[in-house]
Amino acid sequence: MLRRALLKQVAAAPLWAALGAAAPALAGTGFRRVRPGEAGWPSEAAWQALNARVGGTLEKPVSPYGACAVAGGGADCAKRAPLLQNPFWLGDQAGATQAYGWLDAWVTKPSAWAVRARNAQDIAAAVDFAREHRLRLVVKGGGHSYQGTSCSADSLLVWTRAMNQVELHDAFTPQGGEGRVAPVPAATIGAGAVWIDAYDAATTKTNRYVQGGGCTTVGVAGHIQSGGYGSFSKAFGSAAGNLIEAEVVTADGNVRVVNAHQDPDLFWAIKGGGGGTFAVVSRVTVRMFDAPATVGYAEGGIRAKSDTAYKALLARFVDFYAGSLFNPHWGEQVAIRPDNGLGLKFASQGLTQDEATALWKPFHDWVKARPQDYDIVDDLDIGARPFQTLWSADFWRKRDGGPMKFDTRPGAPAHHSWWAGDGEQTCMFLHGYESVWLPASLLEPGERAKLVDALYAASRHFEVGLHFNKGLAGGDPAAIERARDSATNPASLSAFALAIIATGGYPPLPGIPMKPPSMEQAEHDARAIDAANAELLKVAPEAGSYVSESNYFNKDWGHAFWGPNFKRLQAVKAKYDPEGLFFVHHGVGSERWSADGFARLT
Repeated sequence: MLRRALLKQVAAAPLWAALGAAAPALAGTGFRRVRPGEAGWPSEAAWQALNARVGGTLEKPVSPYGACAVAGGGADCAKRAPLLQNPFWLGDQAGATQAYGWLDAWVTKPSAWAVRARNAQDIAAAVDFAREHRLRLVVKGGGHSYQGTSCSADSLLVWTRAMNQVELHDAFTPQGGEGRVAPVPAATIGAGAVWIDAYDAATTKTNRYVQGGGCTTVGVAGHIQSGGYGSFSKAFGSAAGNLIEAEVVTADGNVRVVNAHQDPDLFWAIKGGGGGTFAVVSRVTVRMFDAPATVGYAEGGIRAKSDTAYKALLARFVDFYAGSLFNPHWGEQVAIRPDNGLGLKFASQGLTQDEATALWKPFHDWVKARPQDYDIVDDLDIGARPFQTLWSADFWRKRDGGPMKFDTRPGAPAHHSWWAGDGEQTCMFLHGYESVWLPASLLEPGERAKLVDALYAASRHFEVGLHFNKGLAGGDPAAIERARDSATNPASLSAFALAIIATGGYPPLPGIPMKPPSMEQAEHDARAIDAANAELLKVAPEAGSYVSESNYFNKDWGHAFWGPNFKRLQAVKAKYDPEGLFFVHHGVGSERWSADGFARLT
C-alpha cells in the first residue's frame, strides 16, 4: 500500500481500518478480543462497576490534536501548537503518545477507555477486567515508544502517569534478601515517573545519581524494561542492570514483588525483555550511586573538503576514540554525515575542564593543521561544572534556560524541563529508524579500516549517529556485569557504540499551519536508511538492535532484540502470561497474534 494512501485516512479512521484490515477476519485464527459494538463488549453497567472499583479514575481518552486533525483548522491548530510541542503536556493526555506515528506502520489513536491508576490495586482491577471481558490491553507510562506499543484503538489503557512518586533509601534490601545481600543506596520510583523526576530527587537535591535516560521525559519503568541507556552508561551501566526490585501485576491479576529472590525468572525478564509484555510494572527500585564530581561536554563540527579528506578524518577520529575516549568517562555521540561533516556532541563525567581539553588537544591540533582539507564549522567547545547542576532548574533558569526548556503551565513542577534537542520527538512522524550494536572488535588496529570504510559507505546514503554510551564495552566492569544479568541482548555488552540511522518530520495532519510533510521525501528517507544500515551490517552481520530504537519492520526481531535470550524470554512469557493478555508489536509472544493484537493465530 502506498504511504500517501495511508495518510489520507489516518485522521479519520482507526489504524487497522487505514491499513485495510477491518476487525481482522484472518484465516487460521482462534481466540479473538472484542471491539466496541461487537458481541461481548462490556455493558455500560460493567464499565461503571470497573469505575467504582478503581475509585472513579476511569476516563474516556480523546485525541489531543483537535483542530489540527481536520482540514481548515489552521488558526485553531496554531493556538494548540505550543501544547503539542510540550512533552509534559502530551504525557498528561490519556489519548496521546510522544510520537505521532511511523510511515506505513502506525499512528497514535486513543484507547476506548483508560484507568488512571493510582496504585497496584487499580492496575490489578484493569487487568482482571480486560482478561474477563477479552479486551485488548495497553500500558502507558511515559508514552515514548517509537514502535507505538503504548497505544491502540478499541483498547483498555492502563495509564500509570499519576504514579510518579520518588522515595530515596540510604540502605535498601530487597524482599527475601534480608541477611543474604548487603543493603545499598536506592531509589523507589513510581511507574508513571519520568527521568527528570528521579534526577531532581537523586541528583539536584541529594548529589547522588540513578542511571536513567538522556531524554528527561522518558518514562522510568518503560525505559528499564527495554534495557535503558543514558549519557553515562559506560560508567554506571544500563537501567535494567541497576534494577533491584519491582512491584508488578501479572496477567492473573496478582500483585507481586519480584527481585533476585522472589520470582527471579520474571524479574530477569522485565530487566530488558520489553515493556508491556510480561506484567504491568507499578513501581521500581533502582541502585543509586554517589554522583561524580563533574559533568562536562565536548562539542564541535568539522567538514572535509573532499571525500579523500573525509575518509582520513574518519580514520583519525576512530584512532582518537579508541585511544582516548573508549572508557567510562565519555558518552554521547558523533554524527557522520553525507556532506562530509563530522558532528561532535560528547558528554563526560569525572573530568575537569583542563583534563578534557588536554585529552582532545591532539585531535583538535591534527584538524587545525590541515586547513587545506578541513573547515571547522563549529569550533571545539569543552567545559565542565559540578555534576549536581546538570538537571538543576535553578541553575538553568539563572542562565535563561540555555539548552533546557521548561513546562510553564500553571502548577507544573518547577523541575519539569527537557533538553531543547529532544523537543523534536514531540509529535514526530517517523520516516525510518535503524540501530546496530557495533562490536568493540572493530576498534582493534587491524579492523579499523573496515569500520571506517563501512561508516563512510553508510554516510553516502544517510547520516549515521554513533551513540557510544549505548554500547557498554570499554565501560566499568562492575556495570557491565550488572547489565549481563538482564534480558537485554548480550551484544550490547561487547559493543563500543550503538549506530543509529533515523529521521522523521511533522505529523501528516491536515490542519497544521506548517508546510505539509513530503511523503515522497519520507519514502526516500526510509529507503536511504535501509541502504545505510546495510553497509554497517557488512562489517557486523550478527549485530543486534536495541528494541527501543529499532526498525518497526525488522523481520528477525526476536534475534535482533534479544539474541540468545529470546528463547528464555519465551519460556517466561508462557509461564506468567500463557493466554497472551499482554501484547505489543514485536514483543515476546506477539508471534502468536495478528499484527494488531486482536486475534490469536492457531
